[in-house]
Amino acid sequence: MRTLKTRRVTAVSDTLAPTPDPLRSTALAADLDDADLRSEPLRRLWGEEEDDALARGMREPILRSIAGDGGVLATLGRLLVLGMPQPLAAVTAALPRLGADGLAALGLARIEGSDVVPTSLLRPQSFVDSDGFGEWWIASDLDEVALDGALPADHVLGVGGASRTLAEIIMPIEVDRALDLGTGCGIQALLVARHAGSVVATDISARALAYAELNAQLNGVTNIEFRLGSMFDPVEGEAFDLIVSNPPFVITPRAEGVPEYEYRDGGLVGDALVEQFLRAVPSFLTPGGVAQLLGNWESRGGQVALTGRSGLDRLSSWVPGDLDLWVIQREELSPLGYAELWIRDGGTTPRDAAFTPLLTAWLDDFTARGVTAVGFGYILVRRPAADGVPLRRLERVTQPVSNVGAALRAGLAAHDVLATGLPATLLVAPDVTEARHLLPGNDDPSIIELRQGGGFARTITVDPALAGFVGACDGDLTVVQIVSALADLFEVPLVELWADLEPRIRQLVLDGLLVPGE
Repeated sequence: MRTLKTRRVTAVSDTLAPTPDPLRSTALAADLDDADLRSEPLRRLWGEEEDDALARGMREPILRSIAGDGGVLATLGRLLVLGMPQPLAAVTAALPRLGADGLAALGLARIEGSDVVPTSLLRPQSFVDSDGFGEWWIASDLDEVALDGALPADHVLGVGGASRTLAEIIMPIEVDRALDLGTGCGIQALLVARHAGSVVATDISARALAYAELNAQLNGVTNIEFRLGSMFDPVEGEAFDLIVSNPPFVITPRAEGVPEYEYRDGGLVGDALVEQFLRAVPSFLTPGGVAQLLGNWESRGGQVALTGRSGLDRLSSWVPGDLDLWVIQREELSPLGYAELWIRDGGTTPRDAAFTPLLTAWLDDFTARGVTAVGFGYILVRRPAADGVPLRRLERVTQPVSNVGAALRAGLAAHDVLATGLPATLLVAPDVTEARHLLPGNDDPSIIELRQGGGFARTITVDPALAGFVGACDGDLTVVQIVSALADLFEVPLVELWADLEPRIRQLVLDGLLVPGE
């Protein structure tokens, strides 16, 4: 196998970390509020298509749209959202409370002659949770567009796709103590803080913690404590009701010349970081406590042909059998597809000379461990509060999903209910519909499907007996009464029909298509 001969990349940011300051942060927040630096006003200012282009890494359409606009919102948009220098006089006018000097004191910009040069981005980020719609200002390092090149190794990422995904899957539950492990810019800690008495946010990067603390100040969130350290070291001996993490799970070769980006690379071989997290997390959960994270896991060797999900099987072995485990694999990439994805993520494209050496390093690394595929998805671990059969659910869900956090909460609640048997009465969930497929000229359906409108959007094929059972679940009859009536209708022994239907009814409850009656 070949190894890289190029120099190992150790570049770091040439700007200092932010300097959180409660008074200056409050002044900045007031100025941003007066300027209406929010998502919708910005989209109206420069156009929806132009705003969408920025999400794809293009800022030129926005610059053309607001060319010649010297207003406050346009000035702050160019300075903080796009990361472009602006005239000192214009920035001073746009920030009457904080001023350009205050922005520099916070570590978000520097003053060079008659210009203010941004050293960070500060963008509005909207969110929706069980309390409704909201928006925060989130500061982070300059991105590839603003830097016009590859990211430095200690880059602090803003709110990216993985951050939004984790935010969508966190269960909306009220807790006393929560932990955000690997907080980065602090977005998950802010979200969790809305439903927690207190939050501890940790990171191995002092630079990231500075951004996270600044973001908490900007948004008036005061119940978060920030601690520096690796993995669970900063909270040794403590326990939490909720632990969330978007860890640096990206599988990266430990080879000379391969960049180590702090925001995505945990410094371990293969998927060892996810394994280390899952083996350690049970010790930090209270009874009933839940851990939720994103992760990658490797399928290795010839096991795929035998089990069809060796990566999921490996992951399951890392979590003790007396804990609940629910893993949802959202996608699976080949070694080549995975390598290309993350090489491009660092700002290197096939046009660059470094691309082929990096690709070689990734493929050699996967070959050394016999990796055949890499899975990505959601992981939930719970320490049961009571004795019972643990939930062990490993599944692939590739269809579009929505409101996943609530669906996970409902799934755990259903598992707990089923531990004591089927409820006496069941109701069809309000988002469930039925589809029947008939051949021309035939009145009997060849396929009957139950379709879930929200959550995991499951489609379940059922037979006439189960379809009849679900159709009768309106709360008027008990489960036993419905099955008894169906046994008479289909002229089959009740015992036989119950043995056939009962496990499938339980699965529909677990999947959320049926819910306990009043």
